[in-house]
Amino acid sequence: MGFLDKFENGVERVVNNAFARAFRSEVKPIELADALRRELDDRAAVVGRDRTVVPNEFTIELSTADYDQVEAWGAEALAEELAANVTDHAASQHYAFVGPVTVSFSEDTEQDAGRFAVHSATVRGAVAPATSAAPSPRHPLIDIDGQRYILTGPVTVIGRGSEADIIVDDPGVSRRHLEIRVTPDGVVASDLGSTNGVFVEGHQVPAATLLDGNTLTIGRTRILFWTGGDVDGDE
Repeated sequence: MGFLDKFENGVERVVNNAFARAFRSEVKPIELADALRRELDDRAAVVGRDRTVVPNEFTIELSTADYDQVEAWGAEALAEELAANVTDHAASQHYAFVGPVTVSFSEDTEQDAGRFAVHSATVRGAVAPATSAAPSPRHPLIDIDGQRYILTGPVTVIGRGSEADIIVDDPGVSRRHLEIRVTPDGVVASDLGSTNGVFVEGHQVPAATLLDGNTLTIGRTRILFWTGGDVDGDE
């Protein structure tokens, strides 16, 4: 299934044709998805052997009429769908991100209805979706319930609160539960004073230097950690 086919199926799951009716004569979701894909391809930058970095933050400028339609329907759901498909396209092209992927909408009062502009930026963050990048001691990879992240910053906070870099939907996890710090001497996981503690390989610890292949547990959530080597044979 192609990128645009997957996008259309995702939109149908969310809106049940209501969105298609709203956009019958104006900007269409598939056009936005296609424009974001072209933006990734046009701004892909080779920064090293087998590493091509692409933008991770996108703003779509819409006319007042189109902006109002998006807001009335639900901009957040569409933005999430677009961000997910940007990530899928990056993975298919073996692109790498340096931070989380976000899509937002803004209003341009001078823009004609049915037309839009895409602006993008490469902004480093604590984590990025794991697409083509293999884990390394400098940029480890973690897997949380099947969702994989490359740690692109020196410090990553995992917790249930909105201030965490990675938000975990688990009532047994504190708002700021676990910190993973990448240092020249190794990767250190530390309990941030959580209620239920941090477990590494089944042992509760206040802090621990992580090894390739370690398993961490916070609440009912299991976190797999890698710094290199083969990851399920496909990295």
